[in-house]
Amino acid sequence: MTSGACLRVLRAAGSPPAASSASWTRVGPPAGPGPAPRRGLSSSGRGGSMNVFNREMKKKQKHWAASLQDGHQYDYLRDEVGSRVADRVYDIVRTFPLALDIGGGKSHIAEHLNKDVVERLFLTDVSERTLRQSGRSGQSGRSEIPTHRVLADEEFLPFKENTFDLVVSSLSLHWINDLPGALRQIQQVLKPDGVFIGAMVGGETLYELRCSLQLAETEREGGFSPHVSPYTAVTDLGNLLGRAGFSMLTVDVDDVQVNYPGIIEVMTDLQGMGESNCAWNRKSLLHRDSILAAAAIYKEMYGNEDGSIPATFEILYMIGWKPHESQAKPAKRGSANVSFGDLSKINQPTNTS
Repeated sequence: MTSGACLRVLRAAGSPPAASSASWTRVGPPAGPGPAPRRGLSSSGRGGSMNVFNREMKKKQKHWAASLQDGHQYDYLRDEVGSRVADRVYDIVRTFPLALDIGGGKSHIAEHLNKDVVERLFLTDVSERTLRQSGRSGQSGRSEIPTHRVLADEEFLPFKENTFDLVVSSLSLHWINDLPGALRQIQQVLKPDGVFIGAMVGGETLYELRCSLQLAETEREGGFSPHVSPYTAVTDLGNLLGRAGFSMLTVDVDDVQVNYPGIIEVMTDLQGMGESNCAWNRKSLLHRDSILAAAAIYKEMYGNEDGSIPATFEILYMIGWKPHESQAKPAKRGSANVSFGDLSKINQPTNTS
């Protein structure tokens, strides 16, 4: 894709984007003091979006993780979930001329896809260093799909409405402050009859770590502070997608369990993934005594027979379609010609005499 064609699908975001090459575009809200403006406020009716996460801190965390020389060894969870998102793309028997991967990082979804399914791809991430690791010169090193990389925040999508045939996202949306607004933006950039397929971390993620730290801090310090980020509950996801304007919704849950030698390895890997807590109310310091107590509690309550400890990641998968007149419509109320009460008679023998 030429740079001119790439720029034509970009929306002017307050101020003109900086000059781009054939493979890079920098976009985002205008610089200046105070919080960055967002497109699409929360539909909660409160007149503004929530501010739970420090987005600048999350950017720094991802940038640091991408700078690690052995950073690839922390990609196992993103690669696994990315492959499962790709499987859901393959389930739709269709070729997508233009797709968008939101918060795609090192292209963990596209590396499992091919040009027969997705012909061209826009890959966004808030971390420039992470994007650079996905490939250079406009062609991804991890995917055969022609890819254009856009440095952009997931909370501010700088694209025209009705642009993409497919939008995907994996393990990125759980750090969004205004999730209803972000889903509305995704729905807007999709073409009619376009589909959004995403995966995000759910509310039961790392419950073992959360419980162990809370018990340890309560015992050693007389109270506890949040060390694990708050996540979206699966019961809320369908409602959020419906409010964003999606139709034909599908939501399912998958638990991915990883075994570690101990609690230090759990927290080290989270840091290497760029998944450390960035909530504004997080406690930056964890005392040594509390860590030792949490390690003992973790092994006592959840430990495996071989001495390892499990960490559970609850992954929420979602599929939503942008409405189009060609899509199947639900039958009108009262149009059924068979009663549910007749189902009990299906296996009963019929009287033929």
